[in-house]
This record gives sequence, C-alpha cells and structure tokens, in this order.
Amino acid sequence: MNTKILVIDDEMHIVELLKFNLETANYEVHYSYDGFDGFIKAKEVKPDLILLDWMLPNISGIDVLRKIRSDKDLQNTPVIMLTAKNMEGDKVEGLEVGADDYITKPFGIKELLARIVSVLRRYNLNTKLEDDVLIYKDIKVDLSKHEVLKSNEKIDLTLKEFELLRLLLQNKGKVLSRNYLLDKIWGYEYYGETRTVDVHIRYLRKKIEGSNEKYIETIRGVGYKID
Repeated sequence: MNTKILVIDDEMHIVELLKFNLETANYEVHYSYDGFDGFIKAKEVKPDLILLDWMLPNISGIDVLRKIRSDKDLQNTPVIMLTAKNMEGDKVEGLEVGADDYITKPFGIKELLARIVSVLRRYNLNTKLEDDVLIYKDIKVDLSKHEVLKSNEKIDLTLKEFELLRLLLQNKGKVLSRNYLLDKIWGYEYYGETRTVDVHIRYLRKKIEGSNEKYIETIRGVGYKID
C-alpha cells in the first residue's frame, strides 16, 4: 500500500504541482483547499504525512496544526509546513506548535521529496522500536506500546515529548545537547535556534515531575540529562 500524503493548500497550481510530483514518486495523494475541510479530510483519510500551508481560508494552517496535535487520532501524524511565511518568528512558532519540518515557498521539488523521506524515516524508526521497557523511579516507558506510566497511571505525551523522554532515559547520566536533541527528534536545521527544545522539555516536566520532584536536570548552556 502506498504512503498517503494529504496536501492542504488553497493555491490550485501548487496542489496540482504537488499532486503530479508526489504521485510520480509513488505516493497516494489527497488534497484540500481550506483549513476546515483539510482537518475533516485528515480525520477521514488518516494520512501518513500532511503538507500544510499556513494561510488558508476558514481556519489558518497554524490553527489546523494545533487541532491535529490535540486530536487523539491525528496527534502523531507527521506534518510539514509548506508556506510563504518566511520570517524567523513564523518558523519558530510553526515548529513549537508541532510541525516536523518547515519549508518556505518557493521550494524545490527535489528538496521537498527529500524532506518528506527524512520525516517519514524518523517516524518509521519511532514505530519500530524494540520491545523494551525503560524504568526510572516511578516512571515506566513501554517502547513497544508507546506508553508512559507514572505510579502505574498513564500519562499522555505528544510524540516529541515521548521521544525526548526516551532519549534522555536511554542515555541516562549523559548530557544531551539541545542541538543533538534537535537533530535526533526534529531532524531540522535550526541554525542555532534551540528554544523549541526548551519549550518541549518544560511541557514534559509538567507531566512527569511532581511538585517536589526533579527528574530532568538542566545543564546551563549545554542541554539536559537524567541521572
């Protein structure tokens, strides 16, 4: 079965260009021209990856992304923002909301196809983890079930939060730099922009640490570790 890609973009010529090149690369392509319909179609199609424009009718792409990341059926779907919004702040916002990559228009088809392969590869690796369980204090991480328990109660983590916790536990005692975490989890060239790691670590801490607990240690100027 071919990998399914959903294109959500209101520019018809862009959709046609993407449809032609993606189908030539043996992807199954679905598309929508506005944000609201795009989200509904994502629920119906359950794509393997979404290419999402920012400036859309009805609902903006960034709001569609927020809905995707808060939807239990779609929250782990890889999303690449494909947009004309090219300011640094726009890129940071898109990535912090949950985009797996951010590509500005105009774009090269070869680069886009390579980025798609890279994102899908990361997700495939994430879903083919060995059957294993990581234990740390009252935290249990079941890699095969993609499940996290704290004191035997399930904690809902986003894919990025789960991967951060997994990497920190698998490298217990080692300091993992922000750039290393960006490369391993986001796979995106941030040009030194590491704030998104700090934001996700903050969210992760709120979910796994109690009021008197400190599991993730910040190493000032470098990164994070779990002892």
